Amino acid sequence: MASIKKINSRKYKITVSNGYRANGKKISRAKTIHVPESVHPRSIAQYVAHEAEDFERLVKNGFGEDADTPFEDFARSWLKRQANYAPSTLAMYARMLEVTFRYIGSIPLSKLRPIALENMLIELRKRTHHGKPVQEATVQKYLTAVSAVLSDAKRNEIIQKNPARMIDLPDTKAREQFVPDPDEVTRFLRALMEEPPHYRVFYLLAICTGCRRGELCALKWSDFPFESVAELSMIVSRSRSSVAGIGVVEGTTKNGRARVIALDEGMSLLLCAFFIHKNREAERNRYPFSEYLFTDEHGRLIHPDTFTKHLRKFYDRHGFSEEYHLHTLRHLYMTTLLHGGVDKQTVADLAGHGDTSFLERTYCHPQMERKLEAARVISGIIPGSVEDKSA
Repeated sequence: MASIKKINSRKYKITVSNGYRANGKKISRAKTIHVPESVHPRSIAQYVAHEAEDFERLVKNGFGEDADTPFEDFARSWLKRQANYAPSTLAMYARMLEVTFRYIGSIPLSKLRPIALENMLIELRKRTHHGKPVQEATVQKYLTAVSAVLSDAKRNEIIQKNPARMIDLPDTKAREQFVPDPDEVTRFLRALMEEPPHYRVFYLLAICTGCRRGELCALKWSDFPFESVAELSMIVSRSRSSVAGIGVVEGTTKNGRARVIALDEGMSLLLCAFFIHKNREAERNRYPFSEYLFTDEHGRLIHPDTFTKHLRKFYDRHGFSEEYHLHTLRHLYMTTLLHGGVDKQTVADLAGHGDTSFLERTYCHPQMERKLEAARVISGIIPGSVEDKSA
C-alpha cells in the first residue's frame, strides 16, 4: 500500500514499495504532488488518496518509471518488455547489462552523463577473457546494450537525449573474413560427400542459402512448400539457439522477419532424398517421424553446437584453414552472389539483413582474382610495359 507523508497543507509525498533487489534492498518509488488550489480543503484527503492509488497502480504494473528511476531498475523493466529480439540476443543483452550495473546501475536516468559511460568503458577495457585483454569491439557491445535501453527511455520521453550516442569511440579492428577459393570449395564438396546425410545436407544448405546456424536447426519439412523439384523454395522464419543458463530455445529470426529463398534443382533433389532417408530411419528405429529436418537416429533434435564442433573437426581432418568456421559457409554464399553480379539489396534480403549497410561493411571485399583483374584493367591505360630506365 502507498505511504503518504504530508509536507504542508497542499504538498504531499507518496511512496510505493515494489519488491526487493538481489542485495535485499527494498525497491521504492516516490512522487511529490501539489494539490491544486481549486480543490476544496475538505476534499484534499480524497484527492491525495486518489493520486496515491493511481501512482501505486502505475508502479505495480511496471509503468512507474520516471527520470529519477535508477538505470538498473529501468533496464530490468526494459528486458521484460522486449518481444522482437531473438532469445539468444536478448540473453546476450541481459548478460552484458548485468555487468554494466556495477558501474552505472544506481545512477538515475536523468543524471546519467556521457562521462559516467566513458568511465564504465575504461573499466571494461581492463577486463580479460581467458587471460587475454577484452577486444575493443566487445567493450563497445556493452555500450550498445546500454544505448538500446536509453533509446527506449528517450522514446518514452523519460529523458531528452541518449548519452550513449554522445561518446566518441575509437575505431575497432575489423575482423577479417576469409572465404575459400574455388579449388578449396571443390575439395570441400568432395570431402563432404563422405559425411553422414544430416551433416551433408546441413552444410550444403548453409552454402546454398546462406542461412545462420540457428535458422537451419529450426527448419521443418513444412518450410518447403512443394510446387515441383524445379521450383522448390524454403521459408526461413525461426531460429533455434543455445542460450547460456537456459538451454536451446526457439524464437524468431535475428531481424524478426521471415524470408523466402529459392533452391536450385540439385538442392531440391538432395532434400527429397533426405526426406526419404529420414522416413526410413524413423520406421527402422520405430519413432514418430519428426517435423524437423535435423534430428538424430532417435528422432531427437540435434543441438546447434553439434554442427559447429563437427565442422571444426572436418576442417582439421581435411587440412582446411584454422580461420574457417561455420559462418564461413554463409560468408561464401554472400560473397559469391555479390561477385556474380546479384544486386546488394537482393543479397541482403536473402541473407536476412535489414538493409545493405552491414553487407557493404562486411562482405563487399574483392577476392584475389578480382584484385588481379583490377590490376589488369588499370595496366591497360599504360602504353607498353613499364621498363627500368636506369639500366
